[in-house]
Amino acid sequence: MNLLTILDRLSDDQFFSKTSSRSGALSDFAKLGKKAAVASVPLGLASVMSTSAQAAPAATASVAAASALTDALQLALTLEYLEDEYYRLGLATAGLIPANDRAVFQQISKHETAHVAFLKAALSSLGATPGGKPKFDFTAGGSFQPFSDYAQFMTLAQAFEDTGVRAYKGQAGNVASNKAILQAALQIHSVEARHASQVRRMRGNKGWIELNEGGNMPAATDAVYAGEQNTTQSGYNTATLFGAPAGSASFDEVLSGSDAAAIAGLFID
Repeated sequence: MNLLTILDRLSDDQFFSKTSSRSGALSDFAKLGKKAAVASVPLGLASVMSTSAQAAPAATASVAAASALTDALQLALTLEYLEDEYYRLGLATAGLIPANDRAVFQQISKHETAHVAFLKAALSSLGATPGGKPKFDFTAGGSFQPFSDYAQFMTLAQAFEDTGVRAYKGQAGNVASNKAILQAALQIHSVEARHASQVRRMRGNKGWIELNEGGNMPAATDAVYAGEQNTTQSGYNTATLFGAPAGSASFDEVLSGSDAAAIAGLFID
């Protein structure tokens, strides 16, 4: 089964509003937590002394994988907190969002709220304490006025959604060790990609990113699109057939955890 097939099967955003699906996934997380607890029992018993040395490297690798997993979820939670808060404030600001666009942002807002709740529950089921919601400054120190200027509100909405899409891909390797979480991450990723495409088109842009331009975006958002101009994938020049813009747009680039955190940090007070 290829990745496109997996994405197609996991892209139903109803997952985040169906109690049975959410409960089923969290049940898997709970089972993982129990297994982790068993794995943490000291191995220095006389009856297994001979196998302890062999098990130690595996145990160390398991601890590292668990740490990478929770770190990835904490990063995702921060990004979802940011989006959730942004749309809540936008929708609560009288006269900001035109009537014709409100339904779109109301639906996106519901998705982000569901993502926050899901990630917090996932972290708790793994025995980790979910990070608290930061205090956000959506002016980025005075660079933007998104709640008094609808054009700026849309600009940041695009930047946040494009960041989320790239960031989820960047954490794929860190969550791949847990099937249930990987599936959930893919489900969230595809929904965020749909958000990004919708907002981009509402701004009069293409639904995808060509080269490293976000489309009518200010220089302050350059970090969101850094690296998107890449046209080489596994040694193949994707620009060969149709040129650099189409070649770069054929493959979205990942965003490292540190870069994603730095972008989010611009809006954290």
